[in-house]
Amino acid sequence: MTEKSVVLVTGSLGLVGIAAVRKFADLGFDVIGIDNDLRSKLFGAQASNAKKRPTLEATCPGYVHHDLDIRDDTAIDALFGRVGHALGAVVHTAAQPSHDWAATDPKTDFGINATATLSLLEACRAHAPNAPFLFTSTNKVYGARPNLLPLSEHDTRLEPPTDHPFFEHGIDETMSIDQTQHSLFGVSKVAADLMVQEYADRFDLQTAVFRAGCLTGEDHSGAKAHGFLSYLCKSALAGDSYELIGNCGKQVRDNLHADDLAEAFARVVQGGVRKGVYNMGGGRLGAVSVIEALDLAQDILGREVARQHNPQPRYGDHMWWISDTRAFQSDYPGWAP
Repeated sequence: MTEKSVVLVTGSLGLVGIAAVRKFADLGFDVIGIDNDLRSKLFGAQASNAKKRPTLEATCPGYVHHDLDIRDDTAIDALFGRVGHALGAVVHTAAQPSHDWAATDPKTDFGINATATLSLLEACRAHAPNAPFLFTSTNKVYGARPNLLPLSEHDTRLEPPTDHPFFEHGIDETMSIDQTQHSLFGVSKVAADLMVQEYADRFDLQTAVFRAGCLTGEDHSGAKAHGFLSYLCKSALAGDSYELIGNCGKQVRDNLHADDLAEAFARVVQGGVRKGVYNMGGGRLGAVSVIEALDLAQDILGREVARQHNPQPRYGDHMWWISDTRAFQSDYPGWAP
């Protein structure tokens, strides 16, 4: 382990975590991963990421895995105490990611998303205060605010007027996160998001917050409660009927490949940061409605994909989200989805 040669990644067996591990390993960093496959306990065995660990260890030289729970303050502080002198960055991707699941156990959701983030920040402040701390937040910090946009229904999607300031580039960071309904998941991520920002202001940590829309990639273990494109494609391949939940399936998401987000992480670590808050997604390029995604799956498979409609929208669901990534692109020119 050489001085400042190590990147620590939480949630290292998840979609974004794996992409981050591979990216920093490719750049020559040793990588420490933290992941105890809590996902399998939250969403069932089909959502487990444990099977990905041997491949990651075999293909990423210098990768060291720790089967730790990020809620274990003592274990986290001890790990940071051992490796903090060599940390070049902390990339925090671990989370409880589901609206629906959060409502079944709000205390656990808040413990994973908010309290554990605070513990990681404290460990970083104590043992690696000069290491950039990168946090994977979510567009759900904006709550139901995006649903106040003047949306019109088209054949396959909802859209704001073409002359609306968000139409071309999407929603930017000026949108308020206050005075709006949030899901319990949204609340726990807001708490973590703001805490990361506060540690930059109060304790001079170098932090970057990435408010991501839908993330995707071949390493996604999608489940019904979380993982839009992954779960949709698995359902289509299996010949299962896909449930359109609310808004006739016309709700729009912008999708970003996890490798593109990992590239953004790398640019921050290599280029430096004081305090950044960025909406991150695929923009217009990656925007698709649920029924458009189903139609694309049909085209690829060459057969119809069965679908059913549940008219009741998910609590806190966005009717239209496209991320405006220009703030990040201004700070780190050359990045694009």
